[in-house]
Amino acid sequence: MYRHEIVPAVLNQRIIGIIRAPDAVCAVKYAETMIHAGMRSVEITLTNPEALEAISHLTQEHPEAVIGAGTVLDAASAVLAIRAGARFLVSPHLDRDIVDTAHRHGAAALPGVGSVTEIVQAMGAGADALKLFPASNFSPRWITDVQAALPHAALVPTGGVTPDDVPAWIKAGAVACAIGSALTSGPADQARSRIKALLANADVHHASKTG
Repeated sequence: MYRHEIVPAVLNQRIIGIIRAPDAVCAVKYAETMIHAGMRSVEITLTNPEALEAISHLTQEHPEAVIGAGTVLDAASAVLAIRAGARFLVSPHLDRDIVDTAHRHGAAALPGVGSVTEIVQAMGAGADALKLFPASNFSPRWITDVQAALPHAALVPTGGVTPDDVPAWIKAGAVACAIGSALTSGPADQARSRIKALLANADVHHASKTG
């Protein structure tokens, strides 16, 4: 998959699932709950010491999904994640070396931003989308106001986002939302139902915004 194909694949459903787990077994379990519910974009954070193992397994076993690495803090980690199979890299901060490394190896880069200055810098660095982090510090109205001046800023609110928040963020102009434990908590069957409902809801609100 080329980078120009990865970006729309990551953002197409308007939801990115985040897996922050203690080991590979848990990461794979939660990721497969998401994938079996229909989610196609899943991020495994590198805070997990076995994240690379989980990424490799998921990439091989679920080619229908786009698996990425999160909490990528430096270029060395970026290379390891890509070699494990990650197709997109998400960082909590803006680091041009990570963006350059991702692109050099054919992966998409979603650096973290927390101000208009960082948004402009990230866009100048060639970021494929922008992780608005932590989203709990902002509001949907903030995105609307920023996009009045920067209409091409592809913002992905992350951190503190719940399924109930998604419609407002999408309506305000977010290209997607990233959500973690709020998706996978509880029994697997309940999590799958929650994820299916969220995906359908996000798609409806995106269609109403663009239509």
